[in-house]
Amino acid sequence: MKATLHRAALHYGDGLVLHTAASGSVGALDALYLRLADDADDATDPAGATVGIGETRLNIAYLNGLDADTVIVDARAALAAIDWRQDAGTLLAGAAAWLPGRLAPVRMLIDSALRDRLARERGTSVAAQFGAAADADATTSAPAWPTNQTLFWSSDAVLLERAERYVARGFRDLKLRIGIGAFDDDLRRIDLLRERFGATIALSADANGQWQPADCAARFAALAARGLDYLEQPLAAGDWDALRRVAETSPLTLMLDESLQSPADVDALCALAGYPLAAHLKLVKLGGIAATVAAARQLQQAGIALMIGQMNEGAAATAAALQACVAVAPRWAELYGADGLVDDPAHGLTYSDGTVRAAGPIGLGVGFDAAATHSL
Repeated sequence: MKATLHRAALHYGDGLVLHTAASGSVGALDALYLRLADDADDATDPAGATVGIGETRLNIAYLNGLDADTVIVDARAALAAIDWRQDAGTLLAGAAAWLPGRLAPVRMLIDSALRDRLARERGTSVAAQFGAAADADATTSAPAWPTNQTLFWSSDAVLLERAERYVARGFRDLKLRIGIGAFDDDLRRIDLLRERFGATIALSADANGQWQPADCAARFAALAARGLDYLEQPLAAGDWDALRRVAETSPLTLMLDESLQSPADVDALCALAGYPLAAHLKLVKLGGIAATVAAARQLQQAGIALMIGQMNEGAAATAAALQACVAVAPRWAELYGADGLVDDPAHGLTYSDGTVRAAGPIGLGVGFDAAATHSL
């Protein structure tokens, strides 16, 4: 195999602007790709070609504190330490020799590409590597999974317009980004959605760690009265004692996202089993498909409900999260990231009827056009 790195800026159409309390306004996704192929000169890979594609997002320092250059340097060092004369199965089996110590986004990049390559060689899905049932991951049908959609910070008119479009396309699980303005304004926006859609939608909210413990009791009660499915990350990550205290009396399920960035964090959450807590797992935080599947199964064993999601990422990274969903069947999924991208070099995911579907049943189920990227 020959391993090559590629980079691309991905943009959403239709005026969509990503804006959360944690990230601020994001103009484009900065994506890094790893392509594993026998002939790196063939720049277009159909979904069934025997290559391997991995993707990770670079501009998420607001989540992990890592700038793009740091991730790229680590990716180059990691690739240089791997003996690419070995096949994908051998490299995955021996990952303990070269994977530890690498940054989580780099582990995700390499794990996804190797698993995509191995699955294509075997004629199976990536999910099959983790025991997914044949009728779910398949030799005849492409994998699919229900997903939510997120309503980013915007004007009221844009908020309602986008919600209308999602619902018209069959997406009735909506998550509202809050924590940017006043809480009363957050409640007003939730009320607008409830007035328009009533109980026909499942509605949740994500505060991106912007609240203080003293805020929580009154705010939890106000959100519970509005029938929210869950509240994501009310407190900043790291203070497990404060989280336990606010969870003790919470009438809402509290979903942790930024709080879960390592196996130690997963252990800490498992120790709080019995509280109204749930987990939002992402490959870029935990370091790949295998690490995410392992964390998901640990949490499920502890009786903790979970979501598998992504960071607004392109089709290849979103397809990797989709494969993890097929493998572990989480209660919730957040796989909207590739929906509406106009210049994604990875292709093959489609969104309709509240569901994301891959183009094919083999590998990650997506293709890749290296010619639409910049080689590094």
